[in-house]
Amino acid sequence: QVQLVESGGGLVQAGGSLRLSCAASGRVFSINYMGWFRQAPGKQRELVARISRGGITDYTDSVKGRFTISGDNAKGTVYLQMNSLKSEDTGVYYCYQTVQMRDYWGQGTQVTVSS
Repeated sequence: QVQLVESGGGLVQAGGSLRLSCAASGRVFSINYMGWFRQAPGKQRELVARISRGGITDYTDSVKGRFTISGDNAKGTVYLQMNSLKSEDTGVYYCYQTVQMRDYWGQGTQVTVSS
């Protein structure tokens, strides 16, 4: 059983930066994808970024050029570096890892960007 622990959220003013971290607490096997979703109040959940075992990254259009995802599949760690933050980036961020076709989720960390 894999548990994911997130950290790094908080309050930041527009234009600032945050770095989110997510670590698997249990032994990790065969991670296919690691990534981050977010959900803003009144909005549906959206995929922010993901990285495959082979290092291929995908980003939602609104964060391209500002966010960078990185990770270590062997260690079960994934990071999201968020720069040039905007008010529209506000929301709860959830990390996930796909292991043997099953998704595991973190508890969520709040990111609030003030204008």
